[in-house]
Amino acid sequence: MIGHHPDRDRIKLENVLTALGNPMRLAVVRVLADGGEHPCGTVLSKEISKSTLTHHWRVLRDAGVIWQRPSGRAHLLSLRRDDLDARFPGLLDAVLHGVGSDPDAVDQYAP
Repeated sequence: MIGHHPDRDRIKLENVLTALGNPMRLAVVRVLADGGEHPCGTVLSKEISKSTLTHHWRVLRDAGVIWQRPSGRAHLLSLRRDDLDARFPGLLDAVLHGVGSDPDAVDQYAP
């Protein structure tokens, strides 16, 4: 793994909510909610600069929302659903359900 991945018991609600409060990061979570690992370059639109993506990956990773691990020259992302569900039961489902009610808020970032 790379960067800072907080242990499950150190994931803080305020950090998770801050991370999920950004439409671009919410779009990432929506893609990752399907499960599995996704290469960083395929999660959001290719029109977004690398530095912007790096910032968003760091916020999500440091908040404990995603796992990010190196794989060759790329990095793979996955949602920490088990950890988030254990710490904050129902939060991800509520957030993802809310996303469905306003798809335009995150669809602009879809790949």
